[in-house]
Amino acid sequence: MRDTKEKLSSLTIALHWIVGLTIITLSGIGIYMSENEAFELYPIHKSIGVLIFAVIIVRVYWRFINGWLQPVTEYKAIEHNLAKIIHWVLIIAMIVMPISGFIMSGAGGYGVSVFGLEIIAAQFDPIAKEAIPHNAALAGFMAETHEIAGWTMVFAIILHFIGAIKHHFIDKDNTLKRMLGKN
Repeated sequence: MRDTKEKLSSLTIALHWIVGLTIITLSGIGIYMSENEAFELYPIHKSIGVLIFAVIIVRVYWRFINGWLQPVTEYKAIEHNLAKIIHWVLIIAMIVMPISGFIMSGAGGYGVSVFGLEIIAAQFDPIAKEAIPHNAALAGFMAETHEIAGWTMVFAIILHFIGAIKHHFIDKDNTLKRMLGKN
């Protein structure tokens, strides 16, 4: 089923909420890990990140073949353009985040595994008990990219949430109901 102005397909709704809630969760875990050096959370963060990337690819593909969502009502040009920009930022960040994390971890010598299934082998120095980077410069660049994309994503999600609340409580339109499948 294709999305319409009045109703979204169950696939669109499912992809939106699965990706959105997972990214919010991973962002929270990522912030907690970096601020508290909670190294024990890295394997689950990486595993979920790799898996959600597959869902993100499906979501982005679906968005492009299905087209952009039509607004449920007419809005000012600035509102429409701002929504488009935020959606593009979200799409780009959804792609950049997992790719940069994957490359950062692999190039940094930490490896990447999905719930124990090794995708890129870790490279550890058993004496120093630390990772041996394959490419420290690339790992560092990807770490910066991951952090910048992460904070950009958090900011865009906040704006997206504010927009949804505005539609529901101020504009009193069916945008939020449509994304919840309740129209």
